[in-house]
Amino acid sequence: MKVVLFCGGLGMRIRDTENVPKPMITIGYRPIVWHLMKYYAHFGFKDFILCLGYRADYIKNYFLTYNECVSNDFTLSEGGRRVDLLKSDISDWRITFVDTGLNSNIGMRLKAVERHLAGEDYFLANYADGLSDLNLHAQLSHFLGKGTIASFLSVKPNLSFHVVNTDVSGQVTGIEDIARTRFRVNGGFFAFRSAIFEYIKDGEELVEQPFQRLVAQQQLVAYQHDGFWRAMDTFKDREGLERLYADGKAPWEIWKGSGPTQRASGEMPPLVKASVSGLSLAAPADRLA
Repeated sequence: MKVVLFCGGLGMRIRDTENVPKPMITIGYRPIVWHLMKYYAHFGFKDFILCLGYRADYIKNYFLTYNECVSNDFTLSEGGRRVDLLKSDISDWRITFVDTGLNSNIGMRLKAVERHLAGEDYFLANYADGLSDLNLHAQLSHFLGKGTIASFLSVKPNLSFHVVNTDVSGQVTGIEDIARTRFRVNGGFFAFRSAIFEYIKDGEELVEQPFQRLVAQQQLVAYQHDGFWRAMDTFKDREGLERLYADGKAPWEIWKGSGPTQRASGEMPPLVKASVSGLSLAAPADRLA
């Protein structure tokens, strides 16, 4: 499966990032989009399509001049003339860079890369500013077992405010921390059948009109995840992610074994493996729930 990442954001609500596109704001040595790509690569999905917008040149140049030594161990010899990497980040990645418009919404960006998904029965997609310790294979098994056109991650919002309930006169009937409510939000981490493009009309935002059409036809499922999930929307969000990384407690770095127990890289559940190879999509009974 290919992975589509929406990389057109400006990151205007994050300080000290002038002229830096949001996906390129760093956590540690690498930009957040790299951390997300590393996550997908851990599960065996290494064919990426980047939907570019603001400062597309910045993102292109980063990967064109990518230095693997920054985040990998290496041996230097021959007076600095020879560098031998002891491990590699992206040598087996395939990245397609597509300019999808400066002011395009997510639906428009997805439509703009439809031609690059020709022949794909299924594909993955995501915002480029959120990280999770989600077991991706478990979500895919759920999605394929349900037989719907689309799936997304349902998560608790990382917010610090209270929900207020009142009657018609304004009398407060209850105040509750949002973390204790049943309120959930779209956390991205989409999985789609190619039929999704039949539901998106020109200019439409993905999670508005297209998703409403899917809901009406019972073709959209949400995969509930109560583990780690964070979106980097503000400077405070960035500080929190940076702190986790600096303390060596970054839950999304499952490739280092720092998150919950995951399947080994590339080891897909039978249903997912069959779908990727174009074989039978019959779902095991224990994965239909």
